[in-house]
Amino acid sequence: MTGEKILIVEDENIVALGIKKMLKNMGYRVPSIASTGEEAINKAEITFPDLILMDIMLKGEMDGIEAANQIHKKMDVPVIYLTAYSNDQIMQKAKPTKPYGYIIKPFEETKLRTTIELALQNHGARGASPQSDQTT
Repeated sequence: MTGEKILIVEDENIVALGIKKMLKNMGYRVPSIASTGEEAINKAEITFPDLILMDIMLKGEMDGIEAANQIHKKMDVPVIYLTAYSNDQIMQKAKPTKPYGYIIKPFEETKLRTTIELALQNHGARGASPQSDQTT
């Protein structure tokens, strides 16, 4: 078991709970689930996750890309985008946030596990910030 903390940002509760169950079965901890961009920023600052699974299309005024941008201004945490949309316009908008992955929904557990493991490994190779070691 790995034990890394993963923040889930997903505005569809049933989808978020399904992802949480998958992550727990893989040995990850899920300190929180956020359903809006604003909530994602607040929960990231409180939980200091090792990774964020971020839905791009969120309810409210802030989408997942803007939320990831705001989070990156405050902490160094890898973000993997989850989306049902795969058009070039969205991908181009997401690129400046330097995502560690991009998963199209619906996805298989194997794809999620592989993308998370690669993101954590690649982020670790770059050197994690001291903030990512803090716990609540």
